[in-house]
Amino acid sequence: MDVTSYQTTPTTLAQKSASQWRKKMPYILSFGMLAITTLPIILMYLWLLVSSFSEQMKYGFIPVKFTLENWQFLWSDVKFGGSTLPSIWTATWNSFLFSGSLTVLEVLIGVMAGYALARIEFPGRQTLMKTTLLLHAFPSVALLIAVFYILNFLGLYDSLWGVVLVKTALQIPMTAWIIKGFFDEVPWDVEWAGMIDGCSRFKVWYTIVLPLIKPGIAAVSIFSFLSGWSEFLLIYSFILSDSNVTLSSYLQKLISDPNMVHYGLLSAVSLFYMVPVLIFFIFTQNSLMQVSAGGGKRV
Repeated sequence: MDVTSYQTTPTTLAQKSASQWRKKMPYILSFGMLAITTLPIILMYLWLLVSSFSEQMKYGFIPVKFTLENWQFLWSDVKFGGSTLPSIWTATWNSFLFSGSLTVLEVLIGVMAGYALARIEFPGRQTLMKTTLLLHAFPSVALLIAVFYILNFLGLYDSLWGVVLVKTALQIPMTAWIIKGFFDEVPWDVEWAGMIDGCSRFKVWYTIVLPLIKPGIAAVSIFSFLSGWSEFLLIYSFILSDSNVTLSSYLQKLISDPNMVHYGLLSAVSLFYMVPVLIFFIFTQNSLMQVSAGGGKRV
């Protein structure tokens, strides 16, 4: 046997190298585009971090002097614009209370409504689904006056619970539609098998069907929490007292006077505002990665 037949020629090496580059090119392009799109966002957050620890930013982006004064809102009251800002911890607790209550109510009602729309046949079902989706298209600002009269009549004006009910009502249609899509992916045979084995309709729904749509419930929960955490319009319109202020309206107080904006303090509060959401997403991202396929298989 000719030994030279095992030797690799320069032409063969070049062909292998070109083939490897062709295989890697889609990944290189994908990561390149990802880097280009995320770089401005990373720079923005980096600027916030640097600005929060600086007395001022020379030319808008060069830190001048390191300081912790911008973070004094964590341990003492902050006087800004001739008045004292509400306690940041009160605002944080109100934000958690608002977002958590909204998430619980929205998921609980949305899951039941989504199951009813997906499984129960009743007169006007299609009309109801289309109407609820149409109502969701109305902007919240168009309903402010009507909502004000309702909350005032119920004695819930300037109440965090009143805003929770309003926000829940506005988001239930879309939540029910999303959950309905997950219920539609679960075959009827799964429920029939459970009922044949002696389970009630409720037990089948609770013990068999709900575990199969956990990714959908997780997704709706995350989006609901984020929506509540970032809600500003309703809280700004219907909350007056500092005892009910949330972090979104706390930020608004820092930019209410454009001639007195403290960018260092604003950057520090903005970072503080983002940390709970970041932690929440880190602990819930695995649930979003699960995709329900069919009746029970997950890929």
